[in-house]
Amino acid sequence: MKEFVEDRLKLKRKVLVVDDEDIQRRMLSHMLKGHYDVLTANNGEEALNEMRENQDTLSLVLLDLVMPKMDGYEVLNEMMKDDKLKSIPVIMLTSEKSAEVKSLKMGAADFVTKPYEMPEVILARISRTIQLYENNSLITATKSDPLTGLFQRDYFMSYVEIADNYAPDEERDIIILNINRFHIINEIHGRSYGDMVLSEVGMCVKRYVEEKRGVACRNNGDMFYIYVPHQENPEELLWQVHVQLEDTIEDAQTRIRMGIYSNVDKSLDVEKRFDCALLACNSVKGGYKASVAYYDKAMHEKEAYEERLIMEMDKALSEGQFVVYYQPKYAIQSGKPYLTSAEALVRWRHPELGMINPERFIAVFENNGMIHALDHYIWWKVAGQISEWKKKFGISIPVSVNVSRIDLLENNFVEDICNIVKESDIFPSEYMLEITESAYTEDSAGIISKVNELQGMGFHIEMDDFGTGYSSLNMISTLPIDVIKMDIGFVRHIHENDRDFKMVEIVMEIAKLLDVKVVAEGVELEAQHELLKKAGVDIIQGYYYSRPVPAEEFEKFIIERKELGA
Repeated sequence: MKEFVEDRLKLKRKVLVVDDEDIQRRMLSHMLKGHYDVLTANNGEEALNEMRENQDTLSLVLLDLVMPKMDGYEVLNEMMKDDKLKSIPVIMLTSEKSAEVKSLKMGAADFVTKPYEMPEVILARISRTIQLYENNSLITATKSDPLTGLFQRDYFMSYVEIADNYAPDEERDIIILNINRFHIINEIHGRSYGDMVLSEVGMCVKRYVEEKRGVACRNNGDMFYIYVPHQENPEELLWQVHVQLEDTIEDAQTRIRMGIYSNVDKSLDVEKRFDCALLACNSVKGGYKASVAYYDKAMHEKEAYEERLIMEMDKALSEGQFVVYYQPKYAIQSGKPYLTSAEALVRWRHPELGMINPERFIAVFENNGMIHALDHYIWWKVAGQISEWKKKFGISIPVSVNVSRIDLLENNFVEDICNIVKESDIFPSEYMLEITESAYTEDSAGIISKVNELQGMGFHIEMDDFGTGYSSLNMISTLPIDVIKMDIGFVRHIHENDRDFKMVEIVMEIAKLLDVKVVAEGVELEAQHELLKKAGVDIIQGYYYSRPVPAEEFEKFIIERKELGA
């Protein structure tokens, strides 16, 4: 900024002296020249021209009130009409003491009376006025978002606290607006178009908070925070925004989502309150039907529950609360079905909350980047169990473990897996890796390179949830996979209509083309089992044979396998 640069470079501020009397101009110029870079003008018109030429560097105007052609009042009036000029402070010069009030009301910063008897007082007034205006300019620049005119985040939060201090008993609402998929708008239409959309939303938000006696800011690019007295129908803002954008947004799939924390709990700190509203906003998944979510008791309980899981994860790992369950997989194409392998599935045996379903904690840990630690724990447990069963029963039962996208992006992923297998004294072929189809599509080159390396070492790679990701057929043909795990969605209704059975047959054709085996998950009924066998599915996994069970209970399946001699 101009003021900052001048301070650092020790530059003189520029001051304009405007007076029609030559002796007065000379006197003031002489008084100031040791401290300031002085410009002069002998009438109002000349003064305005000087101001416009130097508007970006001019720090102060000393303006005589009584002049021919255009007096000081007229000059001041013209300055107030110009956005640039009105930001330049003006000290009025006159011998008319009675003119002081009018000058200040018109926008003057200060008033100096003639004759100039005390130069040090005049210099002090000039210095103080410049300092105050520059400080105010810096504050204004940092407190306002230049695109929308709303507050910057830090100033907004300060105003929220001020509002609470002045009206502690007034009920307040927090509203958060977010432009869903805003990055797509920028990518398709360009940055300037995206800025226009933000400006339009900001304009609507500004009108709303002015009407409702609230405050607002733009936060994190495409997010708007609003703090207002409690409203009976806060959703009206969403309607107003959509009306504002009706002719602006060309992308029909773009939607505004809204999170509302109504009647906020003021015992919570300010940041926590906005986190609650943001949680509600983020729970809106961007669909066409639901655009608004309220932070309520159920959401609070869910958040508190998940926060507890996060806080207790490390303790649970150290105390062995996470246990591995095994679900058997049966080969069904050659004679009597027999146990061929298993899938390892984690369960959390919490000392107070009981057995926690993985659906309650896996996604939470993935979102918080904590899944890697849990996966490592499970990988070691499973490798040790495979080794123990080999020694105990004399046969090898391969087990597949889940590998998340986060795991694959770790630099030491391949090294870690190899070390686990080596330390556990098992073969790579006994330790199968399940990778979801969607994981291949993100940073695909890096991930495929790692998986190719593992496959080359003898690890068997299973593509999990096949048919739910976004891989094109030509991409699948290049992926390193040994097994396709058909998603449960293909199996659930296979016995009820021919269309679903036809879809299974299509998957089988893809598998033949790729020369890989197929595992069908979620098989529960004999009718499903028989149709899958008819279609040529190699391996069945599901409640038809067994639910996931603890390691000791799984051993009965190993004993049956030994007795079959398969």
